[in-house]
Order: sequence, then structure tokens, then C-alpha cells
Amino acid sequence: MGKKMILFLIVGVLGAYYIYTPFPDNIEKPWKLVWTTTNLKMVTDVAWFAELLGISHIMDTLNFFMSFLEVPITSDENVTVTETTFNNVPVRVYVPNRKSEILRRGLFYIHGGGWCLGDAAFFDYDLLSRRTADRLDAVVISTNYRLAPKYHFPSQFEDVYNALRWFLHQDVLEKYGVDPERIGVSGDSAGGNLAAAVAQQLIEDPDVKIKLKIQSLIYPALQTLDMDLPSYREYPNFPLLPRSLMVRFWSEYFTTDRSLEKAMLFNQHIPVESSHLFKFVNWSSLLPEKFRKGHVYNNPTHGSSKLAKKYPGFLDVRAAPLLADDNKLRGLPVTYVITCQYDVLRDEGIMYVTRLRNAGVQVTHNHVEDGYHGALSYNGFKIEYRIENQYMSWLHENL
Repeated sequence: MGKKMILFLIVGVLGAYYIYTPFPDNIEKPWKLVWTTTNLKMVTDVAWFAELLGISHIMDTLNFFMSFLEVPITSDENVTVTETTFNNVPVRVYVPNRKSEILRRGLFYIHGGGWCLGDAAFFDYDLLSRRTADRLDAVVISTNYRLAPKYHFPSQFEDVYNALRWFLHQDVLEKYGVDPERIGVSGDSAGGNLAAAVAQQLIEDPDVKIKLKIQSLIYPALQTLDMDLPSYREYPNFPLLPRSLMVRFWSEYFTTDRSLEKAMLFNQHIPVESSHLFKFVNWSSLLPEKFRKGHVYNNPTHGSSKLAKKYPGFLDVRAAPLLADDNKLRGLPVTYVITCQYDVLRDEGIMYVTRLRNAGVQVTHNHVEDGYHGALSYNGFKIEYRIENQYMSWLHENL
């Protein structure tokens, strides 16, 4: 009886840990979402445990499980799908089958995954690219890039930038029938980070004559300085992207040295000589009052300069686009930003909207009050279709 009771208690504790996930009242289909998050928790915990035992790096384990989400290159009655390389970077190309008497829109899409995970071949990204190509009669380029922990910044940025530059060559656009005046860049999460970064870089590139018409950033990660934003405080354990995992993603982007992760977790990674950068991410002035309410801004606690000297990438604007000065922001194209209420990345997206508008950039901000990180990838939920329809409508009107 004693052993059975202990076993019952263990099963009960594990069940409560994995299944009990309190969601806000306005979350759609909470029990369906619980099932999804339970699977994510289990896979992540297996990956953490494998790393603890020295079997494999957590990101390698997660990539193994996520590889089962990949789908083969398959064309259908609406879209032809091919795979090629742009400047040695693997991409998938989606071209509508219906005839067009005019040049098509072109959309360069960058997948998310914390710079460590993800692939253009994932079912959700493949489906989104197909739908985009078909609904907008657009040529969609869905790019891959090298991933951490094997590769660190600036490898991911350089891959995406080099592939985009290749796409923007006149002869490449002619090959795919793309209008050089109707090209945009888009991405979600870490892909939104990379989209924002390459859009900024293009402004200063004299060798690129064809410029972007729009950028679309879907719950983007945009800054490395402050891990104590109100959204980080409010949703540190929200299961779809907890604070600890986001900080791990950021640190892995730059190094496998866990000392950076530890410093970021305690918000003690920025050296005093870089304190002037905090003006670009000061949420006490850049966030609307509704998102500041109930929070007190803490002056930054500075850390040792050793980390910044060893891994300068986390202070590089190409990794943290929110650090760009106003002069660079002024040249950016028409912008669409999606943020979600229940997302640790919420506030940096909102701050970017504020800074872009202050710089005179035309911005449409879609804040999803019942949204959470990754919502665009959760097929079978109404919120996914709603966000996708809003996204497609904006692209249709502005690209």
C-alpha cells in the first residue's frame, strides 16, 4: 500500500506539473492549448535532462525532435515549390501556378526559432508560405540560415542578408517574375529580429539598388539590454516562451559560454561604458501607459566589461535592432508589427513601434490582446486564422 501511495503521489505531482497550466480567461480553447504546451514541456524537459547528463546540447536535442515537423518539397495545384540556394544559402521558393500578366509581389520570409531551431521545411512555415503565395499572387522566398550552437552571431544575420541581397539582383527578380518595386521582408520571433536587422542594413548598403517596400515583424525579438521589461515580469513562466528559455536563446546566439546566460538572467550583462544604449530601450518613456501601469523602472545594474569584450555581438545593432539610432530608423520602409499580450517579447515590439513612429516611419501596429508567442503557428485555433487574415490583408494593401 505504501509503495502504491508513493507512486500515486508521484504520478499526481507530474500530472499537475505537466497538465495544470493556468491561462488567462480570454485565451481560446485553453484545454487544447494545455495539450500543446504539455507536449512542449515534456520535450523541453527531456532536452534539459539530456544536457544535464552530458548526452547532448539542449538545442541539438530539441532540433532532433523538431525535425519530425519537416515536410518534403511538394507542389500542389496552386503553388509550385522548389528548393535552391541564394548565394549558397538554402531557400524554398513558392511561385503561384496561375498566369499573371503583370510582375508579382515578392516576399522574403525568415523563420523563427531563437536562432537555434527551425527550418523553412517545417509544416507551419511551409503552409504559411503556400498560403501567402496563393492569396497574394506573390513569389515567396522562405530562407534558412545556420543555427546555434554550432554557429553564432553574425552567421545567422550574414546568411539571411546575403540571401536577401541575392534575391534583390535584377536578373534574379526577372527570373521569378517579381516586381522590383514591390518587395518586402517578413519574419516571426527570431526571424522578425533578422528581418528588422537586414532592413536596417539595406539602407546603408550602396551596392543594393533595389530597396524594400515593406517590412513585417511578427512578435519580434529586438533587444538584448534589458531582461526586466514589464512583459518579462508579467509572463516569466508563460509556457510557450518562458523568460528562462528566451534568455537561453539570446545567449546561445552569441556563445555557448553559460556565463553570459547567467548574467542576462540577473540583468547584469551590460558594462557601464555601454550605459548610453539604455536610452534606446527605456520602457519608462517608450511604452504606452497601459503597459507601464503597476511597474517601476529600475535603473540598470551594470556588469563586468569582460563579457562585452569577449562577446561584443550582444551590443551590435545587427543583433539588437532596437539599438539603432533615429537617423537609421528614418530610412526604413512602411512597417507592420504584430505583438501579443501574453508574450515576454511584447514590450520590445511596442517600443520599436514607438521609436519608428517618432522617426517618421509609417507603422501599422496590430496588438493581439488574447495573443501569445507563436500564435500564428497554432493551426486549428481561431486566433491563428485571425492573425493570418490581418497579416495577409495588410500585405495585400501595402506590398
